[in-house]
Amino acid sequence: MTGDLGGSGAALAGPGVEGGECQAFSTVLPVHGLAARLARRATRNTLACWGLDHLGETAALLVSELVSNAVRHAHASPVLKLELEASGTYLRMEVLDANPDPPLPRVPAALGESGFGFVLIEALADRWGVRTTAAGKAVWAELGTGMSL
Repeated sequence: MTGDLGGSGAALAGPGVEGGECQAFSTVLPVHGLAARLARRATRNTLACWGLDHLGETAALLVSELVSNAVRHAHASPVLKLELEASGTYLRMEVLDANPDPPLPRVPAALGESGFGFVLIEALADRWGVRTTAAGKAVWAELGTGMSL
């Protein structure tokens, strides 16, 4: 489990760099409290179609955290974009927004109710990071699919 806020080349390599069939899905989400729920549903449905049901709950939780963070902090974005890509041995989940500022993971307070998003992402994702886009940034997380090439 590694996070990359600086956008190093190694962490930016696409999923399944060894090759294999690539499947992709993207959808636009409102910058609204309902966005995380819509993203979870879209993620579960897409993974079921791709035969990756075994990743559904973990992926939905990761996507929910990524989208919730974007809704909370990406005030400049009129919309968010969720992209899912399965290629070879990895599933990549990415949320794009118009705020160019990278997220600032923090250590949550012992009895606090917030600040656990990146703790959760770090615990569940095999890799995660941030990349700059022409319109802002993309925060992504990857899970191994458990499939070998």
